[in-house]
Amino acid sequence: MRAPAVSVLLPVRDARDTLPACLASLADQTLSDHEVVAVDDGSTDGSRELLAAAARSDPRVRVVATPPRGLVAALNHAAALARGALLARMDADDVALPERLRRQVLRLARDAETDVVGCRVELLGSPAGRGNAGMRAYVAWSNALLDHDAIARELWVESPLVHPSVVLRAAALRRLGGYRDFGGPEDYDLWLRAAAAGMRFGKLAEVLLLWRDGTSRLTRRDPRYAPRRFLALKADALVAGPLRGGRPVVVWGAGPIGKAWARALQARGCAVAAFVEVDPRKVGATLHGAPVVDVEAAALLRGPLHLAAVGQPGARDRIRAEAARRGLEDGRDLLAVA
Repeated sequence: MRAPAVSVLLPVRDARDTLPACLASLADQTLSDHEVVAVDDGSTDGSRELLAAAARSDPRVRVVATPPRGLVAALNHAAALARGALLARMDADDVALPERLRRQVLRLARDAETDVVGCRVELLGSPAGRGNAGMRAYVAWSNALLDHDAIARELWVESPLVHPSVVLRAAALRRLGGYRDFGGPEDYDLWLRAAAAGMRFGKLAEVLLLWRDGTSRLTRRDPRYAPRRFLALKADALVAGPLRGGRPVVVWGAGPIGKAWARALQARGCAVAAFVEVDPRKVGATLHGAPVVDVEAAALLRGPLHLAAVGQPGARDRIRAEAARRGLEDGRDLLAVA
């Protein structure tokens, strides 16, 4: 049997309310040469029956039912069964616009150097009674990162790719050993490992996915996606990568973000050479055993990795500009983190 151009990895757990729209959006793709590998991860709400009905009406839909083992196990199972050389991620509560698969497959066919291609997304829905300003800010930030350099530059701030918007090469996922089940964010972990392996990212400028937001999202209720888990993952990856060999750090920002980074890195045996502050009242103090210095003094600290660890809008860009004026190269001498 001829392999399809792309296999859609669709993990499902109790998604009866949103699954029909998801499946309809995949059936309506302008690229007909695809398969949907749906792994039902122990649903009890009728989702499995909906998937079975979809498979009866569309031979491109393949359904596998498993006990409830979790998202990572479902993803790796789907990837192992996939026949396509390209793998598209999709969640059961999202909607793919008709051109999504065609455009992403075409991009990867034309660009042999790129391993992972996302797209811009638009939020669908809103948490009841509280708004979703934080999620909208994240989407605006992510949607602005369209090429490899921009994505790599922001990699240590937050996940620069929306997971269910991505198509990646199956060979790349195999090379990375699949998804890791480690009690943290499996998608962000994959991007960090892909970057460390020298893989390249891209993103289409078109909005091709409607990404559902709501109180039931795993990112809102599952401890694997809590901020502390992201920080721990970033710190581990920094120590294993840019900080390996005992390279110390200089932390720009002595606020909550900078302090949290200092604690996380010190706990992993990394030395903090200094904190950098623009507030003259803080300069000269000692924080977590390291001196607080001004920008002029920070520029003399060559060798350590400088971390722009601030959260105020525009502050990271100001630090980058300030560091560049003093000869610190972004990506080599300085990384923006959050």
